Amino acid sequence: MAAFTATYTFEGGRGLAARAAERNAELMAQQAKRRRGVRTPEIYFAKHFDNSRLVKASDPAVVRQMRVFCAAVTVLFSLVMIYGLQHFSAIESGYRVESEKQIREQLVEENRQLKLAEAQLTQPGRIDMKARELGLAEPQPGQMVRAGGHAEGGGPVIAQAMPPAVH
Repeated sequence: MAAFTATYTFEGGRGLAARAAERNAELMAQQAKRRRGVRTPEIYFAKHFDNSRLVKASDPAVVRQMRVFCAAVTVLFSLVMIYGLQHFSAIESGYRVESEKQIREQLVEENRQLKLAEAQLTQPGRIDMKARELGLAEPQPGQMVRAGGHAEGGGPVIAQAMPPAVH
């Protein structure tokens, strides 16, 4: 039985026939060892095929199958990309929502701190103490005018410049 084996060795200076003869001698030696002296010659021939004149004929069924396959792969790829875009945009939206929640919490805390500071700064006792530190005194009777335009004494009051009383 003849068989063909191709060896792709690039040995410079030796022809194909010399390499084939060497390979045949090797195989004969191996067969002799395996069969204990019974020799069956096996010879390998190198066959050269000239395919330069062959032209591939197009098969319409294969072309149609390839078009359907390409269309199916394109649709599948598009669906996977759309799913991926939606998935990643949902993740990004989740991060953005969490960031906005943290900002809101910070603003609520800042608002609470500002309300506490306002309540502390508007205490009447504190305002009175700061006014006394600045040298301000309580208003004298008739010095205050209510929004209605009448003085406290009941009658009209003329504006006068008076030096402050020293205690």
